[in-house]
Amino acid sequence: MPILALIATGGTIAGAAASATDTTGYTAGALGAGALLAAVPQLAGVAEMRAEQLFNLDSKDMVPAHWLALGRRARALLDDPAIDGIVVTHGTDTLEETAAFLDLTLASAKPVVLTAAMRPATALSADGPMNLYSAACVAAHPDSAGRGVLVSFGDAIFPALGVRKCHTHRLDAFAGGCAGAIGRSDPLRYFAPPPLRKRGPVPLPPDLDELPRVDVLHVGAGTPPGLIDLMIADGARGLVLALPGNGSLPAAWDTAVAGAVARGIPVVRASRVGMGPVARKALDERLGTRPAGELPASQARVALMLALAAGDPALLDRLLTDDYIP
Repeated sequence: MPILALIATGGTIAGAAASATDTTGYTAGALGAGALLAAVPQLAGVAEMRAEQLFNLDSKDMVPAHWLALGRRARALLDDPAIDGIVVTHGTDTLEETAAFLDLTLASAKPVVLTAAMRPATALSADGPMNLYSAACVAAHPDSAGRGVLVSFGDAIFPALGVRKCHTHRLDAFAGGCAGAIGRSDPLRYFAPPPLRKRGPVPLPPDLDELPRVDVLHVGAGTPPGLIDLMIADGARGLVLALPGNGSLPAAWDTAVAGAVARGIPVVRASRVGMGPVARKALDERLGTRPAGELPASQARVALMLALAAGDPALLDRLLTDDYIP
């Protein structure tokens, strides 16, 4: 029987409320890893679960230091020959960022699967127990090897890069990128073989305890370009612009963006639209910007932070495409 490590980090899946009908006024991260396992005794038929509580918080309060700690712990577990895979329980709010960080920094054929829940553990028809069971099934399955970090949620399996939370309340709250789900968990089946190419891992200094600051600016009609200078003055070392449409930069922003790039501040054009890639345009050559490709702004930010941390600005171009082979 496979041996899986369960790393619990909190979130709604470990949430508790005073009433079983309360699905919004709960406390995230109220239950520990042991309680999560106890709620799903059927896991005993899937794998031997070795649980640990790395931290227990609402994922809205997750910061890059938590990513680094999680990455170090996941790496140690993956290096353990006794461990066949990892399941990470997480909050939904920032799961896509943690998933991207892990996918871009871990190097192992062993499955790493993130899961979460939209309803707290105390709710009627809580979705967490089934999501945890499905994630364990995905992590224990031999066909999950070599696919990078995965997200198992609501019977769908998504690759980490491109996944995003697309609904504030629905139980099927996640969507993939342009390719959508790559498999399903009930019954477990993948729609295609493992990819031949994969981004990462980014070579980070082993003693790294902080990632460079990168800010995301949401650009709407009439948003002042002076915000760029304010963010840089406040300490941002890179910027991701969540722009209308296909990463469409307003003409009024050209000077500010070109000035930021000239000062050594990388600027990534992402989209505020929920789906679809951002393609390279002539303005990227003219202004020095980079398109986010199929990554949402949240994950393009993670890629930029990692490129800056690695001290290799050219790495960003490779991380924003799907052909980066280390």
